[in-house]
Amino acid sequence: VQLQASGGGSVQAGGSMRLSCAGSGRSFGNYVMGWFRQAPGKERTVVATISWSGDTTYYEESVKDRFTISRDNAKNTIYLQMNSLKPDDTAVYSCAAEWTYDLTRVTMAWDQSDYRGQGTQVTVSS
Repeated sequence: VQLQASGGGSVQAGGSMRLSCAGSGRSFGNYVMGWFRQAPGKERTVVATISWSGDTTYYEESVKDRFTISRDNAKNTIYLQMNSLKPDDTAVYSCAAEWTYDLTRVTMAWDQSDYRGQGTQVTVSS
């Protein structure tokens, strides 16, 4: 079972970028999934999460109204659309999945996730 993040790169401040996280090896239909990021010298933090139904989302305060998380369970993939990027958004972005029976659950923690993927670097220059 793997989660593979892609779509990172370099962009100027104010630009946009779309990350994808594709799951393989099993269905993630009963999993809450999310994006986490870790900047150099800082702890990994949650960016956005989405319930397995896709109807409920959570955003960290600094990315609200700029980032949008979505999922396509048929493709076993979640996305993170990032707009109005800022230099502070520079980090390695990783995805994770945690099994849940609650279709509305959006809370999750990196260390408690069942599956964690390799990250993709996002660099925003001023």
